[in-house]
Amino acid sequence: MSTNDDYYIEILSNISVYLYRYGNLAIYILGNIGNLLSILIFSRKPWKKNVCVFYFIIFLILSCIYLNSIILGTALINGFDINAQNSNALLCKLLHYVGIFSSTLLPTVIILASIDRLLISSQNVETRLYSSKRLAYFSISSSTLFWLFFHIHLLIKVNIQQIGSSDWICDYDLSGSYIDFVNYSLMTFNCLFCLLMIILSILTFKNVRYIRCTRRHQRKQIRSITKKDFQLIRCLFVLVIVYISVSVAPALNSVYTTATKNQLRTPLQDETVYFVANLFDFIYFTFYCSNFFIFLIVSKAFRHELKRIVFKLFGNDLVVLTEKENNQNNNENLNVTVVNTIEIPY
Repeated sequence: MSTNDDYYIEILSNISVYLYRYGNLAIYILGNIGNLLSILIFSRKPWKKNVCVFYFIIFLILSCIYLNSIILGTALINGFDINAQNSNALLCKLLHYVGIFSSTLLPTVIILASIDRLLISSQNVETRLYSSKRLAYFSISSSTLFWLFFHIHLLIKVNIQQIGSSDWICDYDLSGSYIDFVNYSLMTFNCLFCLLMIILSILTFKNVRYIRCTRRHQRKQIRSITKKDFQLIRCLFVLVIVYISVSVAPALNSVYTTATKNQLRTPLQDETVYFVANLFDFIYFTFYCSNFFIFLIVSKAFRHELKRIVFKLFGNDLVVLTEKENNQNNNENLNVTVVNTIEIPY
């Protein structure tokens, strides 16, 4: 190995360490603060009754779980060389189990929220009735139980493995078939998640577009959808776009690493593959601290609620529109005449 190779290996290794030491900690801090603020805002009375907000709260809780398990764990392991999981089998198993469980349940919740927005924007009255808290509770409970049982093999196969005469590491079972199963199954799920999100977003977009066109030209409603509902749909669209953008590259890189693991590489090539994997993982981790900023940028109602909290925190009063005034302003902005009849075109 040449001196130049040693130089580049050291540079790539140092970048990876600093990425986990400072980048992951920034994501961890911003993500937890942003998620907790978002949960506080969505838990307030004007938001609690909305079914989509319920899904968002579950989504934010899962984001906090992932931040405090995988993202914090990788920051300590790769950034500060603190390997507590290598000395405790239970901690080792829980770290992998909780991390993968939350990373698969979270996109499932996004899909369930997308289904709810598709139902609420439907032209059919009976279809819209399926958007309910009861269905949301059932869907979340069923999904949680499914992923809890599906990933239970991690509690058996993940353990502290011996990789040398005196080296121990928390990792999957060292048999190649099991590692292939984990990597390919996660990639398959990720592809299915992304595909379903795209399909549901397109269908919801068509429904919303039809409602806007109907309101603009016919001045009659298929359903009274508030401006806040439209803002939640836009927030969901942005969440889907960001999730797909940051999750595709790590999944493909994982497949590539698994498929080429038996190929002979130089130390520089090994370090390059490791660095690329770390970079893609870091990009994926940014999704878990972006939720608050997405809600803040996309939703005017969210910003207004945040202002209320800040003003109350400093002892000032913020003038808040009543619900009736909000509805009137929403209708004026959308050029809608509210009527009690329902007209469904055939």
